[in-house]
Amino acid sequence: MNYIKTVIPGVWIIEPKVFGDARGYFMETFKQEDFDRHIGATRFVQDNESCSSKGVLRGLHYQLAPYSQAKLVRVIKGRVLDVAVDLRKGSQTFGKHVAVELSETNKRQLFIPRGFAHGFHVLSDEAVFTYKVDNLYMPSAERSIRYDDPELAVEWQIATDELLNLSDKDRNAPFLKEAEMNFILE
Repeated sequence: MNYIKTVIPGVWIIEPKVFGDARGYFMETFKQEDFDRHIGATRFVQDNESCSSKGVLRGLHYQLAPYSQAKLVRVIKGRVLDVAVDLRKGSQTFGKHVAVELSETNKRQLFIPRGFAHGFHVLSDEAVFTYKVDNLYMPSAERSIRYDDPELAVEWQIATDELLNLSDKDRNAPFLKEAEMNFILE
């Protein structure tokens, strides 16, 4: 696998080696030893999967510490724009984001460490999105930030005629300056 640093330290793009022939393809999607050597020891405890239609935007979600989650995300079917926003107080990149297209074609993955908000926008007719987390879901610690916060200035690749499909939670999320967060850069 090829591990690529992004503009925000700790956020990584991972490109697997894909071996294809007339039968299809094979690739390793995760190898603990390589992951630990490049990114650091992370113990994933759960895998999740969602299926969403075009125009669905999920995010920007995070959990307060000590329930925060590191995530390793990828798309099995379709295409999404995946976004990670730095919420670590004291970080030189606080409020900045990384946006990466993940697709069944490019087979890229994105590693998002603890202390980040995460979201994605479905660009294809349908997307199957899967991810590993290093901490269990805790409903009482779940928080969100508005996807369209001008301070974040995320270019979500929303077509001018596109109707976004948002949950009430995401539609009514606070802006960054009003959001509750308790992450400190280590």
